[in-house]
Amino acid sequence: MRYNKHLILIGFSTALLFSSCVGTTDYEVRYSGALRQMMFGDLKATISLDTLKHKQNLYAIGAVEDLKGEIQIFKGDPLNTGVDSDEIVLDRTFNKNAALLVYAEVVTWQTVEIPKNINTSKDLEEFIEGKAKEKGMNMEKPFPFLIAGKANSLKWHVIDWVEGDTLHTHQKHQESGLNGVLNDKDVEIIGFYSKSHKAVFTHHTTFVHMHFKDKEEQIAGHVDELRLGANMKLKLPKI
Repeated sequence: MRYNKHLILIGFSTALLFSSCVGTTDYEVRYSGALRQMMFGDLKATISLDTLKHKQNLYAIGAVEDLKGEIQIFKGDPLNTGVDSDEIVLDRTFNKNAALLVYAEVVTWQTVEIPKNINTSKDLEEFIEGKAKEKGMNMEKPFPFLIAGKANSLKWHVIDWVEGDTLHTHQKHQESGLNGVLNDKDVEIIGFYSKSHKAVFTHHTTFVHMHFKDKEEQIAGHVDELRLGANMKLKLPKI
């Protein structure tokens, strides 16, 4: 039997291309700085947001250098927050340096309805893990996620660290600056999930790190506790 060498070459190339695409993603989580460094008092800048401003599908969270505010970037649009005279100050520019930043570019998301029985942050964490596995995501690598809808309650803070204070604890980080609770509010949350980055960009008690903004874009910052409302949605990167 005679074979067409050109057809064989095309078939081989197609198979090679297909095999190289299996299991790939359109995102890669990157980070700069680490929580453990900040807990030891190293609050200096590790990255400038200006270096990322041309990334149109950028999602990022973090802390401003010297712990003087929170960083949130939604699809390339920053909504960073600081504190001045006990008021939240919004900054919609990339003119910030970060002590800690976790970020990824995501072009396409897939949406999952969150069941009504998922209420607490712990429930949510387990649900995210289960759905990510179901969708075929690589659980050995970190990934971003979004949550949208009306939260029953969301406890938040915007850090404003006192210069010269060298005693760093998780509780002090939550209580320094402004904090509060939103009740029955529509919010959008950016989060990052990882089982391998405790004390890097997740705290030692959780696999997730989440920031938020409210629908009116008047408040944004770090999520400390979350109780989910009905009809909230989870978005995972499409792979």
